[in-house]
Amino acid sequence: MAARILISACLAGLPVRYNGSARPLVHGAVERWRAAGRLVTLCPELSGGFQVPRPPAEIESGLDGEDVLDGRARVLEVSGGDVSAAYIAGARIALDVARENGCRHALLIDGSPSCGSAFVYDGTFSGIRHAGQGVTAALLRRGGIAVYSDREVDRLVGDLGESC
Repeated sequence: MAARILISACLAGLPVRYNGSARPLVHGAVERWRAAGRLVTLCPELSGGFQVPRPPAEIESGLDGEDVLDGRARVLEVSGGDVSAAYIAGARIALDVARENGCRHALLIDGSPSCGSAFVYDGTFSGIRHAGQGVTAALLRRGGIAVYSDREVDRLVGDLGESC
């Protein structure tokens, strides 16, 4: 079987985002991978113990997932509650699932404090984005998993040596 790919559950069409919505990723390659049974679907936040819906959360002080993993930043809910431990737990589960399923690539939704791979929000809950990655994206990369955002499917296709 061809390489398996870890995919954010919301991109797979499941309503698991903090507000109960999904963000289905429509792309021919994703449909082919789904039909071939190559996608491993996971929501790190649900794996970490969260429910749907849940309060919005962001990484504090304009930092990112690397900082959370290294203890320099926290993931905070809009109410101020520290949910860092659950985000780290979900990231560890995601890495374990990727390894157990032979996933060397992950396709994650950008902007999320878990799955963001190119940008996350700045911790002010004002919609301001900055370059950085979420907790799960950071841990997957540390574990040798190549991480792609939902806008990088064509790059993933090329890196897999496939055609769109």
